[in-house]
Amino acid sequence: MVEAAALTTDIDFKHNAKFEGMDYHALNAMLNLYDENGQIQFDADKRAAREYFLQHVNQNTVFFHSLRERLDYLVEKEYYEGAVIEAYPFEFIERLNDFAYGKKFRFETFLGAFKYYTSYTLKTFDGKRYLERFEDRVVMTALALAGGDQELAWNLVDEIISGRFQPATPTFLNAGKAQRGELVSCFLLRIEDNMESISRGINSSLQLSKRGGGVALLLSNIREAGAPIKQIENQSSGIIPVMKLLEDSFSYANQLGARQGAGAVYLSAHHPDIMKFLDTKRENADEKIRIKTLSLGVVVPDITFELAKNDEDMYLFSPYDVERVYGVPFGDISVTEKYREMVDDPRIKKTKINARKFFQTLAEIQFESGYPYIMFEDTVNRANPIKGRINMSNLCSEILQVNTPTTLNEDLSYDQIGKDISCNLGSLNIALAMDSPNLGQTVETSIRALTAVSDQSHIRSVRSIEDGNDKSHAIGLGQMNLHGYLARERVFYGSEEGIDFTNIYFYTVLFHALRASNQLSIERGSVFEGFWDSKYASGEFFDKYTEQEWKPQTAKVASMFEGHHIPTQDDWRELKASIQKHGIYNQNLQAVPPTGSISYINNSTSSIHPIASKIEIRKEGKLGRVYYPAPFMTNDNLEYYQDAYEIGYEKVIDTYAAATQHVDQGLSLTLFFKDTATTRDINKAQIYAWKKGIKTIYYIRLRQMALEGTDIDQCVSCTL
Repeated sequence: MVEAAALTTDIDFKHNAKFEGMDYHALNAMLNLYDENGQIQFDADKRAAREYFLQHVNQNTVFFHSLRERLDYLVEKEYYEGAVIEAYPFEFIERLNDFAYGKKFRFETFLGAFKYYTSYTLKTFDGKRYLERFEDRVVMTALALAGGDQELAWNLVDEIISGRFQPATPTFLNAGKAQRGELVSCFLLRIEDNMESISRGINSSLQLSKRGGGVALLLSNIREAGAPIKQIENQSSGIIPVMKLLEDSFSYANQLGARQGAGAVYLSAHHPDIMKFLDTKRENADEKIRIKTLSLGVVVPDITFELAKNDEDMYLFSPYDVERVYGVPFGDISVTEKYREMVDDPRIKKTKINARKFFQTLAEIQFESGYPYIMFEDTVNRANPIKGRINMSNLCSEILQVNTPTTLNEDLSYDQIGKDISCNLGSLNIALAMDSPNLGQTVETSIRALTAVSDQSHIRSVRSIEDGNDKSHAIGLGQMNLHGYLARERVFYGSEEGIDFTNIYFYTVLFHALRASNQLSIERGSVFEGFWDSKYASGEFFDKYTEQEWKPQTAKVASMFEGHHIPTQDDWRELKASIQKHGIYNQNLQAVPPTGSISYINNSTSSIHPIASKIEIRKEGKLGRVYYPAPFMTNDNLEYYQDAYEIGYEKVIDTYAAATQHVDQGLSLTLFFKDTATTRDINKAQIYAWKKGIKTIYYIRLRQMALEGTDIDQCVSCTL
């Protein structure tokens, strides 16, 4: 085995004498300076990646004489988990290692290399020297996830090293390491209307945050300020003190000082505390109520839009009374379905506000802070193929799964363990997936990898999370690099061809994902709990695919899919029959997160939204400003790299709408506005998104808030 970094310095670039003697940081900064011909200096960044290895990585990498010596050392010193290695013959690991290195992986950008070595690779316990190269991390991740399955391990290395599939940050960072956190990205917890559940929610948040996961919590069920406690009026403090407790908890659980815990809270638009909830994010909010680090999300049903359209007042309903009357928590009620009934019911205490004023306030807060996220409740539940109700999302607004309540006894032991949610995520690079010799196998390997993350995750400190994961086997296969791929193919983002491609791509991925999950059920003789009550089992889910033909509507997209089989109606009928007979293993299969760090190491544009700038500027700790060029961008195709502010929210929403119809969970949708935007523009975008069938809205970003690319903190768990 050759010296660690020697294989990673052979980076192709045009020789340029003016680069001589410059360090990697200075070379990277030249991306921000045009050359004498007015062109972007892409070669300088490639040179920066090379110099980063020569000047830093090589001299700080531990040398081993052989693979055997390396593995023995890392297991003996408790860097690697020995059981992972022992599950395979050494000869196989040796061949797999040679296969990975034979791919001759190269980081395409300086930031990609820098991100990998600062955030992912295994380091000595003192943090000063590197014990892995990218190939080593890929091999160890594959070995860990495959669990002794040599074929899966081989396929995983092929997909990851080729850049087609990238596990989420917690998985890629931790897999196979002896000293590690969880493989899971984030968690969702519901809180019921009692002190036991509130305290359990806080404790669970601490436990999950300690393990490296972001946590979202549902507050809709908690009674409002002034509600009775034990029939004594005006006793409840409402949700704001709970939010303050949660914010302090996440600040305390700072993951060994690496970063503060990350939390989000969701509240129904028809909760009596909704306006106080929004006010916590105002710039001039009183410190007693101001929420600084906790993310906010609002659950908005269809009726709220209808009331605003008709300029009616909207009623807010006491969760305490709703649960007494209906026998289920407020969050499990369809407000749209029960609205008029609850308005007319004298047993339910209610207050009212003006619906248009509510949306105006929503836009004002988003204008000031980027928050709250929005979940369109009825849109989400109409698309939900699983029995039960979805009433919240996560830190990045792409996880949409059914939950059920946990109830506790007086001694705080469990009465009934409910179903909470964990996010098992990873993403395909759309450009390289489209380059795959077998797109179906790429998707299947990715589904198997994510299923392994679910199967290997056991969060015993929070039983509702563990039970929910064990019963649902839910995963979220994401996507990234849509804009990069479209630009490479000379297609404008948001154009007719761009939307046509998005539609057919997600349509095709859905078919392969379902087929892979069906195959897992056949192999294991098992389905997710609740399958037989789902729209998959009834066959209803497949109607839109068996009753109409889905094919490219433009010649350009038809040519882009040459070499790939686009599923036919007969393909869907055959798959439907197999699923109705054998089931699927995973309750949920897709979710598109706002990919961050993994996009850089994978040389992708983030998620499926447009770029924010052609050359992104990031602040990376002590290094300061670092520049990242949009993937596949050259001086000859710049016109295809319009940024999100130029493109406008309509085309972004249209693109997401095309994808959403084929994704069982959500897509993290950020909307971008120029600095001339008003709150009215934000309201118009909300209404447009709702009408187009969008499920959630993540951040609202204004041009002046994003000049440095870092002013709004991205979701630390699901930006992967």
